[in-house]
Amino acid sequence: MFEKIIRFAIEQRWLVLLMVLGMAALGAYNYQKLPIDAVPDITNVQVQINTAAPGYSPLEAEQRITYPIETVMAGLPGLQQTRSLSRYGLSQVTVIFEDGTNIYFARQLVNERIQQARGKLPAGAEPGMGPISTGLGEIFMWTVEASEGALKADGTPYTPTDLREIQDWIIKPQLRNVPGVTEINTIGGYAKEFQVAPLPDKLVAYGLTLPDLVAAIERNNANVGAGYIEKRGEQYLIRAPGQVTDIADIGNIVVSSRQGVPIRIRDVAEVGIGKELRTGAATENGREVVLGTVFMLIGENSRKVSQAVAKRLDEINRTLPQGVVAQTVYDRTILVDKAIDTVKKNLIEGALLVVAILFLFLGNIRAAIITALVIPLAMLFTFTGMVSNKVSANLMSLGALDFGIIIDGAVVIVENCVRRLAHAQAAVGRPLTRNERFHEVFSAAKESRRPLLFGQLIIMVVYLPIFALTGVEGKMFHPMAFTVVAALLGAMILSVTFIPAAVALLIGDRPDALGQARLRADARSGHGQQAPRPDRRGGRRHSLRLAGHPHGQRVRAKSQRRRHCAACLAHSGDQPDTGDRHADGTGTDHQAVSGGRSDFCQAWYGRDRHRPDAAQRRRQFHHVEAAIGMA
Repeated sequence: MFEKIIRFAIEQRWLVLLMVLGMAALGAYNYQKLPIDAVPDITNVQVQINTAAPGYSPLEAEQRITYPIETVMAGLPGLQQTRSLSRYGLSQVTVIFEDGTNIYFARQLVNERIQQARGKLPAGAEPGMGPISTGLGEIFMWTVEASEGALKADGTPYTPTDLREIQDWIIKPQLRNVPGVTEINTIGGYAKEFQVAPLPDKLVAYGLTLPDLVAAIERNNANVGAGYIEKRGEQYLIRAPGQVTDIADIGNIVVSSRQGVPIRIRDVAEVGIGKELRTGAATENGREVVLGTVFMLIGENSRKVSQAVAKRLDEINRTLPQGVVAQTVYDRTILVDKAIDTVKKNLIEGALLVVAILFLFLGNIRAAIITALVIPLAMLFTFTGMVSNKVSANLMSLGALDFGIIIDGAVVIVENCVRRLAHAQAAVGRPLTRNERFHEVFSAAKESRRPLLFGQLIIMVVYLPIFALTGVEGKMFHPMAFTVVAALLGAMILSVTFIPAAVALLIGDRPDALGQARLRADARSGHGQQAPRPDRRGGRRHSLRLAGHPHGQRVRAKSQRRRHCAACLAHSGDQPDTGDRHADGTGTDHQAVSGGRSDFCQAWYGRDRHRPDAAQRRRQFHHVEAAIGMA
């Protein structure tokens, strides 16, 4: 099968190169969509249920809220584990599902069970699901600060409550609109409150209770529509604004009346602006600040989302009050860029070293470049597989790639092709024809395919047990194994398609630039053939060593009008007549060829040796190879 693939790659070389170009374009496109992060996300499939319980102790929160919610979650499809955390004023239940469960399906199941638990919870306890994010979802943080000496419009300095108000009502709503952002949390400052402090003695004097105050405020803090009226052909909308806007509006709310005299909130309570109770704060360099955190939607590209948030925050800064600034304190882009730069630096240095070493040992810049091209092409092939299988690019996945392993097969094939082409050109003393060059490349690739494929498959098999890992270990090491296997698979495909096509097309047309150092090294080592030297009679004399020849160690075949096969002379000891066909002992059928255009024997394959058409082309083997095979 691989022989057919190699033959097709050489014969349809332009089509193969076009297909490789298309694969590279697809890889470049998928690279733009590739999720990039610093490390793999090992978070399991989980849904958090958070319930605020103001005033509840940890014990009461567990008994009244946590336990009922945990109970209704039992029996969910794919449920793996349920754990909970009860603190002062907070209940948190985490529902963990099996790996592979769709997160949105899991949230739908949890939401249905929450509706069942609402009737068992205390009044005012409203459970809600956490953001659709993971443990690595915190990608961006910033602080809202007021510069020293900054004043508000009324001339007073900014307070933590003012900074919290700017965060909650100006910055947070705009950042929520950034694609890829699922949640924004705020820590620090004080949440502004309109506080009503009842006066017990006044309530007793008027015969009122606390529920009366609460009911009066709820009834009088809403806007309602009152329809419209028509007058002189015009329509007038009627508004009934009842929503309070300041302290005075709250104080003017009527609670009750005595003998036609209204009793207002200000008559039985004190109204003012205060702050809610808090259990934590955010500080920077010893100063209290307001800290905002962006949570990324699961599956998004952290680098792109961080860049979008940073850009939007710069736009928001231009609209903030004078003296107030939102300062970035953590940006995942910086961490990811450093990780990418580390990987990129290693990849570039590795590629340059590979090219230099290949050129040093192959002695041909074209061969070195062709071999080095396997690196980016295999990487683009890997990017396509990573996007298709939702594998992110990080230190674990890309850091596991080894260029030496990736181009191992390509180096073997290219080196063998260069060697055979150099020997063939040295034997005939002229540039090879296109068919001769294609045949040498095909033979070199064919004889190298078995060790090449076995070697790369063995490396792939080594990584297969990693795919059997589950849990945290599987999430950590699966990306590494996948990228290595994908890169090796891409390199193996390129080695039997792109490499033969590129070598046949680009190498072998200049004998002086093709492997002369290798030929000289072979001559010094005492094996192989010597370069041809001219004969005084105007011909070209070829000399080669034949082991066990009865007439001496060297047999010469003269390139005159009538030529003979040196391999056959060594085999039979007689000089055949021109045109005789005989065997060289290796199973290859040869024929001595006369004429001035060829110095090598020809082996024919196919049903008819006289029809060298596309289906039955001639394979040409020079007599040096036949002689070496005999020896």
